[in-house]
Amino acid sequence: MKKLLIAMLAATICWQVNAAEAAWLTDLAKAQTQAKAENKIVLMDFTGSDWCGWCKKFKKEVFDSAEFQTYAAKNVVLVEVDFPHNKVQSDDLKKANKALSAKYKIHGFPSLVVLDKDGKEIGRQGGYAEGGPKAFIAKLEKFKKK
Repeated sequence: MKKLLIAMLAATICWQVNAAEAAWLTDLAKAQTQAKAENKIVLMDFTGSDWCGWCKKFKKEVFDSAEFQTYAAKNVVLVEVDFPHNKVQSDDLKKANKALSAKYKIHGFPSLVVLDKDGKEIGRQGGYAEGGPKAFIAKLEKFKKK
């Protein structure tokens, strides 16, 4: 009986963590529509997901953390603008990502650009930053107050 209760508790916790997980979009227009409807900010992550060491480190330390996932689910629409070396992408997605990189003048990875619900840039971070999810969430909150 005790093992059954522990298993049920573990399953409930896993379900709650997954339910709070925020999804990453790849279409900025859809993200902006969602942000406006839900009164959220948009966070674009310009990344080289399969080759950029600093991108992987930031993803692991911040984006994959339960603290950030919970925050993002309530406050942020996430957009991954990826420039992988080995991951397959459609030609349309490659073209859209290249256009976003040019529009926002991205020169290195990771680069994070924050937009308000109306699509106006309110903040950015170039490169890896220490401090984990707590520091990054504080930075996003500061951007929101602009």
